[in-house]
Amino acid sequence: MTMGLDIERSEFTEADYRSFRNQLHGNLQALQQLLNQPGFGEGDTTIGAELEMYIVDQQARPLFVNQALHADVDDDQLALELNRYNLEYNLSPVPALGTPFSALEHEVLDALNRLQQAADSYGGQVVPIGILPTLKRRHFGPHAMTDLPRFHALTEALAQMRGELFCIRINGPEAISLRSRDVTLEGANTSMQLHYRVMPDRFADLFNAMQLATPVVLSIAGNSPFMLGQRLWHETRIPLFKHAIDGRTRDLREAHIPSRVSFGHGWVRSGAYELFAEAVHLHEPILPITNGEDAEAVLASGEIPSLFELRLHQGTVWPWNRPVFDDADGGHLRIEMRALPAGPTPCDMMANAAFLIGLAEGLSENIEGHIPAMPFQAVTHNFYRAAEKGMNTRLLWPDSDVHNPLAAYPACELAKSLLPVAQEGLHSIGVSDAESSRYLGIIRRRIEKRQTGACWQLKTFKRLLNTEVRHRALTLMMKSYIEQARKNKPVSDWT
Repeated sequence: MTMGLDIERSEFTEADYRSFRNQLHGNLQALQQLLNQPGFGEGDTTIGAELEMYIVDQQARPLFVNQALHADVDDDQLALELNRYNLEYNLSPVPALGTPFSALEHEVLDALNRLQQAADSYGGQVVPIGILPTLKRRHFGPHAMTDLPRFHALTEALAQMRGELFCIRINGPEAISLRSRDVTLEGANTSMQLHYRVMPDRFADLFNAMQLATPVVLSIAGNSPFMLGQRLWHETRIPLFKHAIDGRTRDLREAHIPSRVSFGHGWVRSGAYELFAEAVHLHEPILPITNGEDAEAVLASGEIPSLFELRLHQGTVWPWNRPVFDDADGGHLRIEMRALPAGPTPCDMMANAAFLIGLAEGLSENIEGHIPAMPFQAVTHNFYRAAEKGMNTRLLWPDSDVHNPLAAYPACELAKSLLPVAQEGLHSIGVSDAESSRYLGIIRRRIEKRQTGACWQLKTFKRLLNTEVRHRALTLMMKSYIEQARKNKPVSDWT
């Protein structure tokens, strides 16, 4: 959940907030002008990613050594995360042309190997998994938070906005209800966040297509079926993040004012600007830090402004797919996809990435035909049902029969039928046919064998419960997970 910008203080005055709001609106005006400039944001299509991961001991329990590991590895691409047993590795963006997913997979493998070598000296292991099943309540709280001002500032700001305890209730086979005064429960979530560079004139179509595609891919990519040892959703990260980070008071919730964590509020109508403006107008600033830049004056001088305040504010609003402005390379836009979990293996994560990006590209060609047949509420429904039930869910999708325009399909059947659309989408951006066949083949086998990371965890745990007490079954399951994940063999083939 790192916001990517260093923050040196955690207490702010009303004057700080006034100054920040003024800068924020100036940034918005500058962004609107930038997006109207001919040629802005043009460039090669690239794919990047951020991989969050756990550090655990030999009994697969959280190991609080992230700052020591971070110092030992000394890599600019490695970042600290909210909790003291999490790290994030920022992968190098690669061109979509050719073999992008292979390049990213190799970089993930290299990073995990180097981190594992560093973790060995602490008796630790580095594990990509959506939520660690062996977490206990004692692994959360102020003592578990990485001691950085930005994390303290975030906790204090959200608590001040709420004026009450964070309350987390998640249904499922073994429902949980928790209360907390800080956001370390959110730190249980680790993901594989994708960044996809998009031309401004294609942004609306691609973003809408990404929204449409996300529930389909999420349904066959779950890897977070436990929280505090309880069986919950196949992708428990989704409700946990929403509840743990929701800064609204009860009155605002009852008034249906949008949460900072959401799947979105409707189809994008014209372009990226409306999403940035929505974040500014709907959500109060949390971290009112300014850099003093006059964005409009910088733009008038022919330079690209940093839009520091807008980027900082965007980093405190967490839709599952969100727009990103970057002033690098003459300025450009990206779509950040945040719904997919970390793990089980690098090849599985890259298969998820290939399926999501390919499917979005494939669907974008006729997105104007899909939108009238898919109310946005139906896509939101799909998203949460995919997170809850995984491969066992049914998803709403436009039917080819015009007399029955919206029908519910088994997730696996729908995902399998859309693989050719994803293949065509990858082909359209220059991904080699061998590359797309390899990674979509991993998805196909996963569908045919009906085994995601979440399915494997649940089945293995259930089998172990026949002979072991609960905590021992969770530990043994995690040890087996770690052993098989290190082989980088697709989860569909795990025993």
